[in-house]
Amino acid sequence: MVEETMELVLNPKTSALVLIDLQNSVVARELSPYSSADVLKNCALLADTLRPKGGTIVFVRVDIAELLQLTADAPFPRPTTIPTHPTEIVPETGIRPGDLLITKRQWGAFYGTQLEQHLRRRGIQTIILGGIATNFGVESTARAAADRGYEQVFAEDAMSSINAEAHNFTVRTIFPIIGRVRTTQQIVDALR
Repeated sequence: MVEETMELVLNPKTSALVLIDLQNSVVARELSPYSSADVLKNCALLADTLRPKGGTIVFVRVDIAELLQLTADAPFPRPTTIPTHPTEIVPETGIRPGDLLITKRQWGAFYGTQLEQHLRRRGIQTIILGGIATNFGVESTARAAADRGYEQVFAEDAMSSINAEAHNFTVRTIFPIIGRVRTTQQIVDALR
């Protein structure tokens, strides 16, 4: 975990919780350093805290049937079995009517989607990010959000990856440069 260097103060009405790929086909994977159950519990807590305070909740899912596939030396490992309803957001997230649902076809949530339009129309200035996988979908979305000038807060224990080393590298090296890394509880406390 990165050392906290500044007090976290969040305005719920100008904040959006953007949760990446919390869907059947992704949460079924083996994750580290946090299990899918831990990530889902923390994401649900963030959503349940922000939603009644007027914050925006955004669930992003990847359409795996249309996922961009490029030739690569070490392509992203595909699951050997695809669960039923692979793109459905799992109920453990606590998704509710009124939450936004964005479908993407690549790692990041901005390119080729309506995410930015939804955020701008709601006056969002700060994005709180969580989801799976830290160094793929979450990091790609974070980099694009930084390019667009959004303040960012990364819920370190509300995300995970296919291995702890990849998660830790992104959380300790990339995210502190473009935002603030905090625990779920620190974010919840900043929203009270």
